[in-house]
Amino acid sequence: MRRALIVIDVQESFRARPLWGQIANPDIAEPVNRLVRIARNNNDLLVWVLHTEPGSGDVFDPETGHVRLLKELEQPLPGEPVLYKTSHNAFTTTNLQQRLTEAGVGELWVCGIRTEQCVETTARIGSDLGYEVVFVADATTTNPIGDLSAEAITERTLAVLRDRFARIATVDELAASPV
Repeated sequence: MRRALIVIDVQESFRARPLWGQIANPDIAEPVNRLVRIARNNNDLLVWVLHTEPGSGDVFDPETGHVRLLKELEQPLPGEPVLYKTSHNAFTTTNLQQRLTEAGVGELWVCGIRTEQCVETTARIGSDLGYEVVFVADATTTNPIGDLSAEAITERTLAVLRDRFARIATVDELAASPV
């Protein structure tokens, strides 16, 4: 069974927001880069996904120039698709499922920004579509929402996904496991 790494919304739009100062892991690029190297070494499909809100005038509007991968992130190689989504998951407004099907992918590793939002939603839909999903906990990040700390949000996300929608793993665990 072929595997794909889906890198979700690890983009400058988030750094351009005032909430970036509260993000749980501002160094998110480091664990994501480790996953990217693992995926490339294993010849896995690597799909980059960016959130966009055309015409909104905010940091997710492509006209602002922020809808691009974080500068310290490994950049896509030729043949690695970069998809632009307008929904909270990587499937609904892209051709991700078609690409995965055509590539014979059965397992997804998901990581990215907004642990409880776009990454969790992509994991849930991926599971519903029949993929084996691995949620790479330490390669996601979020910020506090209301009275909930980023840590509490992450804990909740891992609890609701674990053994229902995804296997929870760390980058170290995935690096240590055989191909």
